[in-house]
Amino acid sequence: MTPLAHDRYCDEIAHQTGLSRSVVTSGADLSGTVPACPEWSLEDLVRHLGGALRWVGVIVRTRAEEEVPEERVPGFAGPEARGDAAALDAWLAESGEQVVAALREAGPETGVWGWAGVLSAGFRARRVTHEITVHRADAALAVGLPYAVAPEVASDAIDEWLQIVEYVQRTALDDVVGEPLGPGRSIHLHATGAGPDLDDRELLEFCLQRATFG
Repeated sequence: MTPLAHDRYCDEIAHQTGLSRSVVTSGADLSGTVPACPEWSLEDLVRHLGGALRWVGVIVRTRAEEEVPEERVPGFAGPEARGDAAALDAWLAESGEQVVAALREAGPETGVWGWAGVLSAGFRARRVTHEITVHRADAALAVGLPYAVAPEVASDAIDEWLQIVEYVQRTALDDVVGEPLGPGRSIHLHATGAGPDLDDRELLEFCLQRATFG
């Protein structure tokens, strides 16, 4: 499928940052465990997300041609004091503003360092969109808040994931990533709970022998 427009990714990053902030300020226990990431507390998850936003912001803003170490990213670790929801919220807001501003200023074709064979700010905008969308789900579900995402963003996330899987299968010497490959093997994804017009309908089917996996 065709990726979303660059500005659409930037808008979604800003939107998802706002929704993620609402989890931080919901009164939830920041020390509570995140079931989807059991090694993290909710605060650990938020700090991971905000740090990632700042990291990408620096890569794009400086037009980095190689990986940027975390220690060279201002404010990467987040507020010094733990358990301060207000400080964590302000830091996350600033993190989102920084990366969105950098991505909008760069545009999708600007060359920057990347790890999946696509060296552009456009790749970074797409990757950040789905990074924050998935981690917002981790956070919202951990504290019992409702979660929803726009259909076009969800389908684009699936497409991006398959492209990353294909890249890893080509480059990683790991038997695990190659296990889905083989004659007659397919991935089937079905929509559930999306209303009567989508119930029991196959949302997407990707044969692992299609061109992108060949």
